This record gives sequence, C-alpha cells and structure tokens, in this order.
Amino acid sequence: MENIKKYLKGLKINFKTYSHPAVYTCEEAEQHNKNIKGIHSKNLFIKDKKSKKFYLIILPANKNLDMAELGEILNDKIKFANENDLREILDLSAGSVSPFGLINDTENKVQIVIDKEVWNSDFVSFHPNINTETLELTREDFHKYIKSLKNILKII
Repeated sequence: MENIKKYLKGLKINFKTYSHPAVYTCEEAEQHNKNIKGIHSKNLFIKDKKSKKFYLIILPANKNLDMAELGEILNDKIKFANENDLREILDLSAGSVSPFGLINDTENKVQIVIDKEVWNSDFVSFHPNINTETLELTREDFHKYIKSLKNILKII
C-alpha cells in the first residue's frame, strides 16, 4: 500500500485517502464510499482459456459484465483468473484487486481494459491494494498513472 502512494507521489499524482472497514464486494464498498467523489468501479482479473493472456477489466460498479460480449471485443475465449494467478502476477488477494496492482506486474503480462464511463469520469477511486482504504484521483491523474505503466491499454 505504501509503495502505491510512493509511486503516485513520484509521478506528482495527487490523491485523497479514505479509510474504512474491510470490504470484499461492490455492495459492501458502497456502504462506506458515499463521501468519495466520482465513479465507483469493480475490477475483475480475467484470463484466456489457455492461461497465456491476462486482463484487468475496470467497469462501473453498477454495470454487469457480459463475458461472451467481452470475449468478442477481446477476440479471445475468457474466464475468471484464479487466486494463484492473482497472487503470482499482481501480488494481490481476492477483494483487493485494483489498477494499482499493476505496478507489481513487472513483466507487463496484464492488458488493461477500461470501460469508457470509468475512463471519462471526472474522479475515480480504487483500493491501494488493500481493501481497508480507497484512493480518490482526478481523471487527469488516473490517466497519468495508467499511461506510466507499460501494459497494453484498451478503452471499451
């Protein structure tokens, strides 16, 4: 968590930190995030059927994921990645998945797929790889963070 904040500060990215009880679902997070500006999202770790490609999908919290439709967009047969993949590639556990985990993807294995509603939101908020805090960033700072990574980016 502190490495995320240090990374962001190194990029001169401003953020607000909000502490709250541990949350594991979007519904639980909603109870504690009422005072946080901007769009709330869900972050899903997906892989292809052969476990060769990995994707971090970032959607508005209230949007349902159509796996078949997303598979067509990505031109891939996809499924949810397992906890071992999550730990090995992003050094995260279930319930703490966020775009900030991508700083642990040193081999740039994960493609970032962001819903345009999240990408265009004035403010975004994500866990800093721990589910007891939320960081709020402006759109410009979120874009700066994402572009600082070497991962392939797709806006859908």
